Amino acid sequence: MRAIRRWEPLSELSTLHKEMDEFFKKTFGGVALGHAKLAPYPAIECFTKEGNVVVKADLPGMDVKDIEISVTGNMLTVKGERKTEKTEKEGEHFYSETSYGAFERTITLPEGVNADKARASFKNGVLEVTLPVKAEALPRKVTVEVEGEKAGKKAA
Repeated sequence: MRAIRRWEPLSELSTLHKEMDEFFKKTFGGVALGHAKLAPYPAIECFTKEGNVVVKADLPGMDVKDIEISVTGNMLTVKGERKTEKTEKEGEHFYSETSYGAFERTITLPEGVNADKARASFKNGVLEVTLPVKAEALPRKVTVEVEGEKAGKKAA
């Protein structure tokens, strides 16, 4: 005999939400419960340093010959392929969060970047692309004036 249970619609919505979340993660990338699949592109970091725009990409385990960098206008593209290593025997591999395969990542650079003088280096699995930028394109500090105050004196 089955017991009568109270219907909880929010509980069913929570289950549906989890199932939809897992579906989208499996389809479009991301870590899904029970089935690890990372996004098919590297993590990117962009910043300015000493008059340059610096773009760093985490590419652990990759060989520099499998990486291609191009600049078109103000768009920087990093392409590559992380090849799988088949060293484990069938049945020994029980968990993996490593993403393999081809990727392409395009970043919009600020105006004023000189692509002709771009430099790239690869060390410890991190690709670093440095592009000089015109001084007028770099961020600059803007002083905020407060109404009713004069330089160094406060209004009474």
